[in-house]
Amino acid sequence: MSGSAPASFATSALARQLRRGRRRVVLGYTLLALAWIACSDAAVIALAGDLQQATYWQGLKGAFFIFASAAVIYHLLRPLGTHLLHAHQRLEDSEQQHRQVFLDNPGPILVYDLHSLRILDANPAACALFRWKRPALLEQTIEALWPPGATAALEAKLAQLRAEPDQVCTFRTPMLLRDGSVRQMELRSNAVQFQRRPARLLIAIDRTAEDEALLRRDQALARLEEAHTLACIGAWELDPQSGTGHYADQVYRLFGRRPPETRRWHRFEELLVAADPATAALTGQLLADMCSGQPVQVDVLLPLLAMDGRQITVHLRARSTGDATGHSRVVGTVQDVTEREQSRRLLREREEQFRELVRVLPDGVVILSAGHVLYANAWAARLFGYAQHTLLGESLASLVSAPDLARVELWLQASAGEMPEQLQVAMQRPDGTRFQAGLAQGEVRYGGRDCRLLIVRDLSDSERTQAALAISNRELQAMAGRLFSLQEDERRAISRDLHDDIGQAITAMKLSAWAALDEDDLQRRNQDLQQIVSLADTTVAKLRDISTLLRPPQLDALGLEAALRWQAGVLFRSTSTELLTRIQSLPQRPDSDIEQACFRIAQESLTNALRHARASQVELSLLALDTQRLHLQIRDDGEGFDPDGPRGLGLIVMRERAQSVGGQLRIESAHGAGTLVDVHLPYQVPQGPNELPDA
Repeated sequence: MSGSAPASFATSALARQLRRGRRRVVLGYTLLALAWIACSDAAVIALAGDLQQATYWQGLKGAFFIFASAAVIYHLLRPLGTHLLHAHQRLEDSEQQHRQVFLDNPGPILVYDLHSLRILDANPAACALFRWKRPALLEQTIEALWPPGATAALEAKLAQLRAEPDQVCTFRTPMLLRDGSVRQMELRSNAVQFQRRPARLLIAIDRTAEDEALLRRDQALARLEEAHTLACIGAWELDPQSGTGHYADQVYRLFGRRPPETRRWHRFEELLVAADPATAALTGQLLADMCSGQPVQVDVLLPLLAMDGRQITVHLRARSTGDATGHSRVVGTVQDVTEREQSRRLLREREEQFRELVRVLPDGVVILSAGHVLYANAWAARLFGYAQHTLLGESLASLVSAPDLARVELWLQASAGEMPEQLQVAMQRPDGTRFQAGLAQGEVRYGGRDCRLLIVRDLSDSERTQAALAISNRELQAMAGRLFSLQEDERRAISRDLHDDIGQAITAMKLSAWAALDEDDLQRRNQDLQQIVSLADTTVAKLRDISTLLRPPQLDALGLEAALRWQAGVLFRSTSTELLTRIQSLPQRPDSDIEQACFRIAQESLTNALRHARASQVELSLLALDTQRLHLQIRDDGEGFDPDGPRGLGLIVMRERAQSVGGQLRIESAHGAGTLVDVHLPYQVPQGPNELPDA
């Protein structure tokens, strides 16, 4: 490859040396010839006595002149020849060096003819980039490297270059590889001389990875913005010196404002409108602390007013940090937690209602642990003849008559299905008197321990009839339904708490994304962005999955049959356990409470089969027995369990769910024989006169 600057300098120097040497040789030879002619003729005349001698001396003179001229010309041309050989060698070395630089250059370089567009030369980097072998690539034209959709732009650029051949240009364009893939390239082109004819040098820089990194960054920011929207959270930063800050669009939306079209700095107090004087004083103190230049750490709930006048509760977090220039700044997040705080307040109210319900319940409620009383309501203390707090710590043996003690202990230890759900025994008071009582039990967590909940109903009054017992059973079912309603409310609150818990993680992703914008190292920036994308995807998926599992929308939107198919598919999607489903279309849609109970029982049974049974096959069936009842059955071929052993809370909850809507649940299992969960439910929840109102 020719046309380089050192080669041009060597050629010019050689030309100057040739011109100077040529003049010296001609001038020296002319002077020597004139001197020889003048001197030799005079010498011949002086020495020759006759014509023969003159001819002889003239011949000697001619021979001497030839040899002397040859010797002089040799000595005159020798330095010039030597310099010419050295210059030629330097020129070849320079050509070889530049050729080696061309071949070893890590950047793809092509040389092509501007008129015929034939590729004249290509270095190995270009061959590797375009995935051609060099001989095959040199047989192509430059048009073979352009995708069909970009040929019009190529023709326009070539026409421009033909009009201005010496033009140096830089442009971006898609280019076609040998395997058919398209890469985004930045091309730099200038005119060169190749083998003593004009050509164009083309340097290609692959910008595909950079464009993909920018695209991933934009996608990460979009997912991050989506996560912020789902979590009702926005990030901000404050300059302590000026007291102004920059806020994400979600912050403006959170306060009912329209985000500005361009990035602007606002004072924080323009956004934080306090709902009361105390909050205004607290907000002013927080802003003063953040603008003081001292390290701050803020984590506070503030009641504020939005632009539309509604009152919102925001969770404000902030901490001091420094930027790359060493200047301090305050970064943080603001999150709308109005719904969460309202749910917490509602949950506390429901808990108070539940405590009051247990307190005024006309049945004794006793919680037992290791055979001793941990809790007793006022009615239980009155029933057993104790003051309310003196009953605590008493043993079961002091409450049950001796003849029935063994039967009660066996009943408390038995698993569901093997013993009657209710038991009628004789209880005793400290004064020795006895009374007949009906007992019902359940498993609860109290004080961080697994305990037994014992409902004690006084049956000693002879005026109580079977109808009264039926009414009491409906009251217990209504209470159980209320308990499960509270449980659903608590799950919703937990779902919102989970949104809050991952707020810090989302903020960290936001800050990392801002940091990646200023990262110069492409590889490190790609790694950071890929990590942010992965973390953002995981966070958004987790939020959606948790919200879906807490309250599946398929149940309300599509009905029980579709919801069961969806839940089974989700649980068994990534397992090797075979799932057999036999779900028939029901002739009518059951009540919402019936659908919820059936779905939760199936969900718990399928989860138990996957986690504990180690089954290879699970069968799920839903059938309509008639127009009044439906039949749910879950069967697995797993390890099974001992029905006489301790029961888990999940089995009790399933039984309570079935009973709370007027259904029946039966469990059959044995070691090595698998497990069968058989449920019969009505289409409508039975109504009773004493049913608790819906929360």
